[in-house]
Amino acid sequence: MFRLDVPKLLKETSRHGDDTGAKIYRRTGIAESSVYRILNGETQPDLNSAMRLSEAYGIDLRDVIKRVPIEAAA
Repeated sequence: MFRLDVPKLLKETSRHGDDTGAKIYRRTGIAESSVYRILNGETQPDLNSAMRLSEAYGIDLRDVIKRVPIEAAA
C-alpha cells in the first residue's frame, strides 16, 4: 500500500509560498475540501489529484508517496 507523505508535500508547497490548503487549492484546482482532507490524512489523493500536485509543484510523486506495509489479518 502507498500513502502520501503529507509533511514532505507541505515542505514542497511551502517552498512555493503555499502554506495553507486554500493556496494549494488555488494553484492546483483540487477542490478545497479535498485538499484539507488530504492534508489532515483523512483521505488519499486519487491519481488525478496526485498528478495535479506533482505538476503544480514540480515534484516527483516517488518523492512524496511512501510504501506502507500492509498488516496481516489476525
